[in-house]
Amino acid sequence: MTPDPAQSLADAVRGATAVLAAAGVPSPKVDAELLAGHLLGVGPGRLRALLLGDTPAPEGYADLVAERARRIPLQHITGVAHFRYLELAVGPGVFIPRPETESVVQLVIDWLAAPGRPARPKVVDLGTGSGAIAGSIAHEVPGAEVHAVEFSEFAHAWAAKNLLPLGVRLVRGDLRDALPEHDGTFDVVVSNPPYIPAEAVPNEPEVALHDPPEALYGGGADGMELPTAAAATAARLLGPGGYFVMEHAEVQAAWIARMMETTGHWTGITTHQDLNGRERATSARRLASPTGGADREAQPGMKG
Repeated sequence: MTPDPAQSLADAVRGATAVLAAAGVPSPKVDAELLAGHLLGVGPGRLRALLLGDTPAPEGYADLVAERARRIPLQHITGVAHFRYLELAVGPGVFIPRPETESVVQLVIDWLAAPGRPARPKVVDLGTGSGAIAGSIAHEVPGAEVHAVEFSEFAHAWAAKNLLPLGVRLVRGDLRDALPEHDGTFDVVVSNPPYIPAEAVPNEPEVALHDPPEALYGGGADGMELPTAAAATAARLLGPGGYFVMEHAEVQAAWIARMMETTGHWTGITTHQDLNGRERATSARRLASPTGGADREAQPGMKG
């Protein structure tokens, strides 16, 4: 069945929900409402009020529902991804930010808020994609000097739309050798690098068919080449006592902790759970020397 545009909004949303559920969309009712709200230009609260009346379905609603039923990502249809306090411009060629990454941003913000941290911290996001992490830190940490690195030409273009208005210093480059002129000067390095193993094709069509492969696969059979490189770059860019946070797959947590321990660059290696209780991030502080010399906390204004 296809929603009839001559229907009332309420009937059209009910029909759209059934269409999306039959297509296997994970959250059919939410997506049906979000598509309607997108066309009407209203938020969830106003939409619920309109659903109680005799408001007609907006023109073009059936077409958008049909696109979503083909498992085109909702964010590609609306052109917007909501992440913490930001509305990010997204579309083909850029990884759609996930809600679990919001907790990675929170780890950075909590660390910077602790006593004795730099008053004007210098932060870099390696592999920024749409700019979700870097943009959120720039938005929520007044005075922070935020940098972002992205290799993909398409993702870099989306990141520029999102980050330049926030004052983030965006560069196009490879996280493996990024920003050598800034070695030892950052207070925080954060990264959500590609980490999916080569043979692990995602189950969701939205991911497998629409997220760019270079944002998914981490290199090597185990997917750990880019996460390992991100940790090495973080060790190079951070000053002593600086903080590193990296997102990863739940099953990779123990491996990443061991990898970081063996380098001798880190202390306080900690695995963090996301809101669903899954081990999805690892943090650590940079030692004063790669051989395990005395560590010290970053002091206000410290840049290496």
